[in-house]
Amino acid sequence: MSESASPSDDSPPQSANANPADASSGDVKSNAGSTAETNSNGEKNSEPAGPNRRQELEHRLKDARTDREAYLELGAIYRAENRPMHAAKILKQGHEVFPDDAVMLWELEEAQLARSIQQLAEMQAIVAKMKSPLADQDLERSTADWANCRIKVCRARLDRDPSLHHLRLVLGEALHDLEQHEDAIKTLEPLMSNDTHSSAAALLIGRCHLILGRDIEAMRWLRMASLRRSVTSPAKVRVAALKLLVDLADRHGLTATLEQYQTTLNSVLEAAKQHQASPATSSASTS
Repeated sequence: MSESASPSDDSPPQSANANPADASSGDVKSNAGSTAETNSNGEKNSEPAGPNRRQELEHRLKDARTDREAYLELGAIYRAENRPMHAAKILKQGHEVFPDDAVMLWELEEAQLARSIQQLAEMQAIVAKMKSPLADQDLERSTADWANCRIKVCRARLDRDPSLHHLRLVLGEALHDLEQHEDAIKTLEPLMSNDTHSSAAALLIGRCHLILGRDIEAMRWLRMASLRRSVTSPAKVRVAALKLLVDLADRHGLTATLEQYQTTLNSVLEAAKQHQASPATSSASTS
């Protein structure tokens, strides 16, 4: 899936096939596995075909409705042309002909997700221009539709393959977006036994408890996201959790704890700054 909604930079990823190793990136679009770029096996596709090939496939499928490869190729062409609605339509037809084809179903889900995020992006652009209450309502509806689309796809994929642990992060984020915080917590808690995803899961669980007014419980989870020695948390996750901990400590008048969190946050930010500067220094020295 190649597109996702626009959370803060410290949020877990929202695309339903996001790279597990990138669980704290929050990049709203970089993790979207576009069918035009990769197939369901993660392999690079060839260069997008032109309009002549598209028309050829459209005509072929009118006469040969059991041509599996034609459905997949045409769907990929539509995706490459940024026409996910057309891709979803043709892949749905393919899925009806080949209901047990895992690749066909996967690409159909990708197209549905792509269409949903496209609609959200379109509404965001409209709201930026119109700035009207009616447009705001439409944006809220598109945002909810995008969350529901992620929930539907993630749950379906987890039912088919429970080993896709990273989808629990995406599912938890979508439930959080719909303010279904208790369900989000239940979805994310199993990830605490997974070192790869536990820090991002703890951050999101902490946020859910915070919204539910459980400050003490939120602090416990946020500390797990940022201060555990047994697990190395991604810098963005640590920064997000520590900022929330600083705010909580300040709000509750925990002066000594506030100083500890602020010192740790400053150290993490400085380390991240040095890490970002080191590649540039290395590149300059070799040029």
